[in-house]
Amino acid sequence: MIDKSIEGGGSAAGGGHAGYRSVSFWKVLVVTASVVGLDQVTKAWAVRNLKDASCSVDGACIDLFGSLRLHLVFNPGAAFSSFTSAGPVLGVVAILMSAYLLTLAYRAADRILSVLFAVVAGGAIGNLTDRIFRAERGLLSGEVVDFVDLQFWPIFNVSDVAVVGGVIALASRLWWVDRRERSNASPSS
Repeated sequence: MIDKSIEGGGSAAGGGHAGYRSVSFWKVLVVTASVVGLDQVTKAWAVRNLKDASCSVDGACIDLFGSLRLHLVFNPGAAFSSFTSAGPVLGVVAILMSAYLLTLAYRAADRILSVLFAVVAGGAIGNLTDRIFRAERGLLSGEVVDFVDLQFWPIFNVSDVAVVGGVIALASRLWWVDRRERSNASPSS
């Protein structure tokens, strides 16, 4: 039943019907580009205003409140600095996943799912942009700029928030859509 709301055949979640597209190509593009744009603007600010050094170095970090600080690091790998030698492979995976997510965003009958797929794609493209344009050792070898430091969690960026938050929101929405479609499909007692 979930497939119907993703692929344009569902009716319960987004008011869609077979062949219906709830969000135009341009709206998907705007959502995705907004995430990428915000990510790249914040990363450019971090690179320009923070030092890639330990926070014990004067001016390397900006303490905001509580444990939240801005601390510049360059991540050659995936989440939590894992797979540090697999940057190009991660880049190829990001390209494939972004294309797939954008396709799902465009085809989704549920408007909320469409936006969420576009947000996750934007996050993946934001980090992919770093791998492409910060590459010094070959194609897709660039390091991702991370700068949001909670001091009890790995340092991250806006794209990471879009990917993780978007996936959590997608899972919640898919659960809700499935539950709603099941209740609509069950015979009344």
